Formats: sequence, C-alpha cells, structure tokens
Amino acid sequence: MKPARAFGLGLLLAGALAGAYLAGGVTARSTLVTADEINTVEVAQKALQAVVRVDNRLQRERLQPGDLPTETGTGFFYKKDLIVTNYHVVQYQESITVTLYNGRRVTAKLEGIDPGIDIAILRVTGVTAPATLSFGSSARLIPGQKLMTIGTPLRIPNFVGTGVFSVAASARDVPRNDGLAEEVGQYLTTTASLQQGNSGGPVLDSRGLVVGVADANAAPNGLVPGVIGIALPGDLVRQSLDDLEKVGVPQRGTLGAGLVDLETLDPALRQLAGLSSSEGALVDQVPAGSAAARAGLRGSLRNNRDQLLAPLGDVIVQVDGQRVRDSFDVIRLVAAKRPGQTVTLDVWRNKKRVAVKVTLLKRTLQ
Repeated sequence: MKPARAFGLGLLLAGALAGAYLAGGVTARSTLVTADEINTVEVAQKALQAVVRVDNRLQRERLQPGDLPTETGTGFFYKKDLIVTNYHVVQYQESITVTLYNGRRVTAKLEGIDPGIDIAILRVTGVTAPATLSFGSSARLIPGQKLMTIGTPLRIPNFVGTGVFSVAASARDVPRNDGLAEEVGQYLTTTASLQQGNSGGPVLDSRGLVVGVADANAAPNGLVPGVIGIALPGDLVRQSLDDLEKVGVPQRGTLGAGLVDLETLDPALRQLAGLSSSEGALVDQVPAGSAAARAGLRGSLRNNRDQLLAPLGDVIVQVDGQRVRDSFDVIRLVAAKRPGQTVTLDVWRNKKRVAVKVTLLKRTLQ
C-alpha cells in the first residue's frame, strides 16, 4: 500500500426548456444532463470551500538527496479554525502552511495527533473557515454507492474525483510499512482516484458528508500508480477528533503491553511451552500500572543479550472468542473497545488455557 502523499440531491433551478443550472455561482448550460451530474456539481461547489492544501516543510535531518523539501497533502475544515489531515503528511514538520481554495495561504500549528489511525488536527489563526464539512456515517455505506474526493493530487489544487464505495477491507489486506495506523481495523476502498497529495482529503457521499479520509492507495507493485483508493472510515476519524479535543489523546482500547508474534519465535521455545501452533501473540513486557498488569497478564523474561528465555510469558490466542494469528489481530481487536470496557483474553499459560478478563484504562498524555 502506498501512502497517498506524492498519496441533499441537487436542485434544478431552471426549467427543462432553459436547460440551465446554478451551483455556487457557477452556471452550467445544457451540459448537466443527469441528476447525478447535478448532484456532483452541487456537492463539489460547496465542499471545495472547506478543503485546503497542506504544505509541510520537512526537518532537514529527514531529507535524503533528491527529496523535495516540502510534503504536500490535503486537509479540510471541520470547525471554523480546525483542520483534519493525515498524520503522515505533517509527521516530520518544521513548519506548516495551508492554502485555502481561493489561494490564500496561512500558517498552521499541530493541535493534536493520533498516529494510531494516521490522523492529525491543525489549528489556524487569523482566518476563519470559508466553509466546514460535517461527518456522515461510514458504517452505513453500501457497495456501489457514489463517493467523491477533493484534494491536491500531484500538487494540482481543487481536484475533484468520483467513484464508488467498493468494500470495507481488513487492514491485514492493505499492509503498510510506515509504522502508522496500527489501530485501524478496516479501511474503506473506493474506485475514486487517490494519488500522491490526496492524503488527508475528504471522501464524501452524495449529501456532501464526510464518510472517509483519504489515506493511501494500493497498486500491484511499486512501479505503477495506485489503482485502488484507501480511506480511513469517517466514524473512526470522528471518534478520534472528539477524543483529541476533549482529552488530548485517543481513547481506543489498549492492553499497554508489548507483544511479539508467536511465529517469529524459535520453534524449540514454542515446543518447550507446549505450543503446537505458531498462531498467537506472546506477551513480552508488562509495564506497571497498565491494563495488562492490573489484569495479571504475565510477561516474558530475557537475558542480557535480549533473548527470550523459557518459560515464556502468556500467549494470547483469542480475544473475546475470536482467534488471533498475531499481535496485529490483538491490537486491532482491543482497539475497537473503549476505556472501561472489559475484554476477555484466552491465554496459554503453563501449558494450559486460561481466560483473563482485562478492564481497559483511559489513556493519558505522556
């Protein structure tokens, strides 16, 4: 998967004989033939005013020979002075500027970050949003439903694209290698084009509501442009924004423990533990005060060369009755919960299966 960095129905105002349609001050004569075209134009004209180009001047130490000094992405106003974008767009920022739809440029500051789902909030001063976008429900999307994207692909501003919602895809099927979005369980996939520079832009339904945030694209190999658009579900983003504004950190569930994929262990260690399968996640480190520690999960021992020793710590094999293959599954299943909720882990301990109930804790600022 490639990051997409470098990643109401329309109202017909004129009569049929006149063949004219007004949308946001733009007059289109006889070219708008279908209701779908009318809807697309109306949604685009309204939404464009809320979408911005995001330019992140990168820290010098992060630049490699031949790199552009600026990372360009997209964002949109969801409040009068707050913009949402992808965290990977502003991750290594030295300074950030945003360009409004009318060409006006202003500086922006990081207000909050959520690397767990690759989201960041920017705050601007000295300017008020020309328009804001509201969130719809990504959970109610139907395969084949029309979606629209607005962004800055290949640094082209105010670019409008259309396509359909295809399917909600497991994060396992759209792997990424940037270490971000480790708590995303599912992505939205779309035929709408999402290319380098679209990252952080809105994915809209036919009512102009945000149902996703452009995040990446998928391609058969690294030599061709991405052909499948990958977006973060709007419901997940909206929840994160609410957490960041109220608490300062996202409030998805976490065990707070270090995990190791069982399949990466020496088979001899697995055999000593009485394990016949390589599926599961080994509990490695259990920090004091974490949800895992309070529930009594047992961590593993290591020697002075950081090698695991027998006997091993607990091995998580199920989360709330769902079998897990590795730490990937554990993290995402637990992240679907909220603080105060309880998750039941089936763990392999001392060659026996044991059920451990973990009450998830509120996350706090580090």
